[in-house]
Amino acid sequence: MNWTFRRKSSVASSADKPKKSKGREWADAIVFAVIAATLIRGFFLEAYAIPTGSMEKSLLIGDYLFVSKLNYGPRVPMTPIAFPFAHHTMPIFSTKAYWDGLELNYHRLPGFQSIKRGDVIVFNYPEGDTVILETQEHTSYYEMERQLGRTAVRNNPQYTIVERPVDKRENYIKRCQATPGDILRIINARVYVNGKQAEKPQSGQTSYLVRFDGTGFNPQTLLDMNIEAQITYESDTYSLTMTGEQAEAVKNWSNVKSLSPIITPAGEYNPQVFPHDPQFKWNEDNFGPVIVPKKGWTVKLDKSNFPIYKRVIQVYEANDVEQKGDDIFINGKKTNSYTFKMDYYWMMGDNRHNSLDSRFWGFVPEDHIVGKALFVWMSWDTNALFLNKIRWS
Repeated sequence: MNWTFRRKSSVASSADKPKKSKGREWADAIVFAVIAATLIRGFFLEAYAIPTGSMEKSLLIGDYLFVSKLNYGPRVPMTPIAFPFAHHTMPIFSTKAYWDGLELNYHRLPGFQSIKRGDVIVFNYPEGDTVILETQEHTSYYEMERQLGRTAVRNNPQYTIVERPVDKRENYIKRCQATPGDILRIINARVYVNGKQAEKPQSGQTSYLVRFDGTGFNPQTLLDMNIEAQITYESDTYSLTMTGEQAEAVKNWSNVKSLSPIITPAGEYNPQVFPHDPQFKWNEDNFGPVIVPKKGWTVKLDKSNFPIYKRVIQVYEANDVEQKGDDIFINGKKTNSYTFKMDYYWMMGDNRHNSLDSRFWGFVPEDHIVGKALFVWMSWDTNALFLNKIRWS
């Protein structure tokens, strides 16, 4: 008897494989695209739009730019379960775009450079840990608390108060003025770091008081120069927001009697300015000096400097803090010193009189850093006519 054995193929032929439907192919492609885009957005490069004029004229409202996560090292997602392509709020539904039941500790992968003074940086808003949804567009929760008191804010039935993890707080973009360990001071609107005057951004703006001779001027001229003008209480006097180069040009107009920068005098206390304590007679134009906290630096604490570092110790580094008279208690223990666990930075907008920045809410912790602004890939002017909406220069 002739026995013939045939070895069964271990690999099925392509004809035997079930063919994917078009719907399945599309679904697989979409899943792959979402995963790839999420990884690129989270660890490599992300697009941002400029929503306010705080960086004018360096960056304009409607500028779209790429932000690199690689330069300073990608931050590992601290809230990993989130809806792709949404930040903290779902479009249309206005609900949370993340689940905060799982939050990871801060960790950053290695980058190829450290943050330097002058870098334009995207970061999470430090006072964005608690927000009032109804006022968040114009006033922070903490500013409302300072104005009205904690009880009045918390008990107001018209306010919806939510808390957000670090990586889901609002994104801000500013220029780094001081790095960990630097001593920063502002004198008559000029920034000094470690005793030396910092380089002023060439396209940065400030406000000037301009007096005209009464013959008037053509408002279109200011519009063509992209200069913002505001009427003051004095006749023939305007507040013009412009760059130094523009100020020199306006100063030479034949109908201009005088031009001077608007500066709040030293010693005039502004309660909106950090650290919001009347013992510090500081304002947005005359501020400091302050030492920017550095990881491993031990500061001697007393009632004279405690308001400057209280939020860092209590909120950003998660300690229980209490002051009783002249005594300071951290985690229930009386102390006169503290060693910082993270590096911190001082950020300011180039549009100095129209920027909510470190002068108003203090230091930016390293775990809030998102990335470095690289370049503008499109600039869209919402106020221009349709054919001129794209800025080409």
